[in-house]
Amino acid sequence: MDIISHLTRTVSPAVLGDDRSPAKESLLEQFYAIFAARLADHDTYGRFANENIARDDQGFYDRVWTEGAHRDQISRELADKHNVDATAARGLIAMAAPLAFHEIKSLAGTTPVPQFLNDNLASYQHHIPAWASTVLPAGMLAATPAAGTRISDTTSTAPLQHTEEEKGSFMKALLPIIGLIILGALAWALLRGCQENPEPVATPVASEQQAAGDEQVAVAADVEPASLRIATGENNELYACRMNAGDETLQSKVMNALTAAFGDEANKCRADVDDNFATDMPAAAQLASILPIVKNVPNASMVIKGDTITVNAPDEAALQQLVTDLQAAAPAMTVQAEGPLDLQGEIDDSLTAADAAMTNLGDNPDPRDVARALSIQVINFELDKAIIPDANKALLDRAATIITEVPDMELMIIGHTDSQASDDYNIELSQERADAVKEYLVAQGVDASKLSTKGMGESEPIADNSTEQGRFRNRRIEFVVNDEFNVASADAGTTISNDALDPDLNPLDSNNDDLLPDGDDVTQGSAIDPAN
Repeated sequence: MDIISHLTRTVSPAVLGDDRSPAKESLLEQFYAIFAARLADHDTYGRFANENIARDDQGFYDRVWTEGAHRDQISRELADKHNVDATAARGLIAMAAPLAFHEIKSLAGTTPVPQFLNDNLASYQHHIPAWASTVLPAGMLAATPAAGTRISDTTSTAPLQHTEEEKGSFMKALLPIIGLIILGALAWALLRGCQENPEPVATPVASEQQAAGDEQVAVAADVEPASLRIATGENNELYACRMNAGDETLQSKVMNALTAAFGDEANKCRADVDDNFATDMPAAAQLASILPIVKNVPNASMVIKGDTITVNAPDEAALQQLVTDLQAAAPAMTVQAEGPLDLQGEIDDSLTAADAAMTNLGDNPDPRDVARALSIQVINFELDKAIIPDANKALLDRAATIITEVPDMELMIIGHTDSQASDDYNIELSQERADAVKEYLVAQGVDASKLSTKGMGESEPIADNSTEQGRFRNRRIEFVVNDEFNVASADAGTTISNDALDPDLNPLDSNNDDLLPDGDDVTQGSAIDPAN
């Protein structure tokens, strides 16, 4: 992974705006390398690993380098090397630091940032100038290229070169001996590692710890990026909407933007708000510009996750224009058109991701995390059938064990279809498929009372139904915690709660036509059993 190229493509345009001079772009490239090397240090990253760093927090740079002399040296050296005014250089660095931090966290995903940066050191170490050793923690440059190779494109390597013939011959003679020493050290390290009971390969790493005397400093693992998925209808209305957010602050920010663009239709957006997701969204500040662009394209879909926006539309010309317009509205984001549907690839990838999520659950997992992990998989039923594919059985077998072992875990299995049939037929088919999943789990030993089912047909799309890709995403099985639907709530369309599956998404509509109980049903004293 080329970290510097990624940051240059995503962060630099946001920092430089229209003033994208080669000198300033080069300055930022070198700063990204120094910044990455600093974050690769566990102690440095640990100071703010649990902070919610705002993307416009220009004081963040001062907290990364707490010594003023170091900050001054960085801006002065970079300004001199790239012929940029020192004050301007300091401003660019302060703007770039929080943005680069978020991009690096997004690239790292669930891998702890220091581990990710050390694993990918080769992608940025050659950009680090020699003078930076004085502003980085001791030993951070120890893994840079060996003597005789370049440290940076902008730094002279003359002191590392031996031009005298006698010395060169002597070094050549030593190379075989040095190689044997290195091989011996590696063999010893490997043998020692095998004798010291290392963790099993499949053991999930939740945090990294460093011994400091009798104390241990934990570095928190990263969370999943926040995301937003929407689709428009034939009349440019909000057809489908899902959101994953780390806190209510981000949820409110996104909902405000949705309301400004779509009015009351924004209330149909379902949100999963949980600390498993990030509390920031790179594109949040541009949503006011992004959403109207998507709204103006009928039957379009958009997924925002991390630093990437993926869009689709049934009309190729409209799709290409959508990509162009969104890239102009959010230059720091990567905007791409969704590729052709790779059915088998999607299935395989979903099973791999679901398996990894199940592995990371640990002991006595939260039922919500189990439900999320199971919902990742694609259960690709044959046309008009409700037979569990063999490819999903191993994962469902693992789920059966977990559901059986964890007390008080009650899950609802929900079937969904696309819109390519009548409403009644789709309701029946989705119910049969949800029941088939329940029956399989019960056959593997799960207590039937722990599972309930619901067939929603086409009433809860998460994507458009006008493209092959969108229809594929709408045909799905979801798992949710059953208790979340047993408590009345008036907050329809904002969080997953008892009324999240209400097709009219209005718990206060003064009627009783809902598939599941919601606020008006409770008011009227109805007793509708959500389980089948």
